[in-house]
Amino acid sequence: MRDFRGGWATIDKTVFGWAFGVIAVICIFGGIFHDKTEEWSGEALSWVIENLGWFIILSASAFVVFSLVLAFGRYGRIPLSRNGEEPEFRTISWIAMMFSAGMGIGLMFYGVYEPAFHTADPPPFSSAEPDSAAAAHDAMAITFFHWGLHPWGMYAVVGLALAYSTFRMGRGNLMSSPFMSVLGPERMRRGWGKPIDILAIITTKFGSAVSLGLGSLQMAAGFKLLSSGEVEGEGSNRAAIIIIMVLTVGIVLSAASGVAKGIQFLSNLNMIIAGLLVLFVFVAGPTVFMLDLFPNAIGAYLSDIIPLSFNSAAFGGAETSEWLSTWTIFYWAWWISWTPFVGTFIARISRGRTIREFVLGVMLVPTAISAVWFVVFGGAGIDLQLGGVNIAGADNEAAGFYNMLDQYPWLPITAGTVIFLTAIFFVSGADAGAVVLSTLSSRGRKEPWEPLIVLWAVMTGVVAAVLLAVGGLGALKTFAILAATPFTLVLIGMCFCLYIDLRRDPLRERRAGPVRGHVPVTAPEYAPFSDADLATNGDGTSGNGTSGNGLSPDRQAEPEKEPE
Repeated sequence: MRDFRGGWATIDKTVFGWAFGVIAVICIFGGIFHDKTEEWSGEALSWVIENLGWFIILSASAFVVFSLVLAFGRYGRIPLSRNGEEPEFRTISWIAMMFSAGMGIGLMFYGVYEPAFHTADPPPFSSAEPDSAAAAHDAMAITFFHWGLHPWGMYAVVGLALAYSTFRMGRGNLMSSPFMSVLGPERMRRGWGKPIDILAIITTKFGSAVSLGLGSLQMAAGFKLLSSGEVEGEGSNRAAIIIIMVLTVGIVLSAASGVAKGIQFLSNLNMIIAGLLVLFVFVAGPTVFMLDLFPNAIGAYLSDIIPLSFNSAAFGGAETSEWLSTWTIFYWAWWISWTPFVGTFIARISRGRTIREFVLGVMLVPTAISAVWFVVFGGAGIDLQLGGVNIAGADNEAAGFYNMLDQYPWLPITAGTVIFLTAIFFVSGADAGAVVLSTLSSRGRKEPWEPLIVLWAVMTGVVAAVLLAVGGLGALKTFAILAATPFTLVLIGMCFCLYIDLRRDPLRERRAGPVRGHVPVTAPEYAPFSDADLATNGDGTSGNGTSGNGLSPDRQAEPEKEPE
């Protein structure tokens, strides 16, 4: 009983109660009134795409620019920690955990299908003929655009703001913590940041449900293939829901073991298995074509990234608007809905990295891995599509991967590997998400109460199952966009707050000579450095090895307690 009371006391009742309540109400309503939920969510989606599509498109590109400016500007050498601290995780494990949490299931679902689909059905703003070399060229550019710098730029913004706020400024690991630079500690203690944390939890829950829904649909299609020998069509929603229920047990077991054990082990394991699968398709597939495709796809991406980044439906009409809502705007909303989860998670594992190292690691390394992934699997799909195999057939997203593998030897083994790999991505992603949601609803505690982790893990499966029951893949996409749209404003606010914090950091590279209009900025009272420290060492550490707020470098400030 004492352990229960102690654990329950760590929960922020306001944040947890509101977030859990809203999610539960939506799930209950959707579970009872399927048709009404689908109708109302569809109307809301149409309004968002028509009136706010431009806002989502511009914001996504702005986050990429902001991250790169910080990395290559005068703030790049600032560490995301107290001065002198070493990174917590080895670089290879750090990259593996980032990649698995960021988009593992999505790569499995769209790795073959998206390039093949754009080859067979070019977007309305493209002049390429279907199933032509020009269409394949554009398809790789569009795919790289959707899975390259833009999603990881969004993750980098949130991860930077949280890592800096938590490990350098000594605040709690909450989505609202970076806003202390604007709101101030007194307003934060009075609960002004709680709405941000509530919205972050709700957004994360529906964003992660999309990935879990995609993964379960793909696994259902795989089981259908192994049981009946058919690769056409998707697995049923009912089978996908059963898969979610079974894997939720694995999520609970993994989440309860913590980051250092469960998530790190699963992330390393699925990187190894994914690498072996890539190697098999590279050797068994059109190897020379893939090697030729790699530089061609990179060139296409670099030449088209600017026009694609600002492409809207201003002159394209209803057809372009529908295409953007199905692909680009959906992707941007999906990534934004994942930023609370992925941003909090990569901030948690990035202690000790510099801003430059963080941005380059978060944006460039996963982008490069995604490029290799799509060149191998997407290249195999395009080669088959141009050769007459209908990889991009109607209602075939979940089975696209298996349609490609069906053309190569050892189908039962490779299909089973895809199912197993998808299951690992499913568990590791939901595992990390449960830990993050527990942190957000526990005032930023590094080690949340285990029963709370289990509860959020179970809710992850429940939300994904309800959305599949409401409308399948379409409902997953719709709720991702609706949840992400208001949260875009939070990301913009985090950029502003991070910039304010960085201007006060003593390790920023100062301009040579006087600056017109420059006003010296003194460190705030709650920073881990002070004016006295700057006078002593000039680097934010005092002579006795403590930071300006009296904390030693190896001690993290405890999160602020909830007011009585």
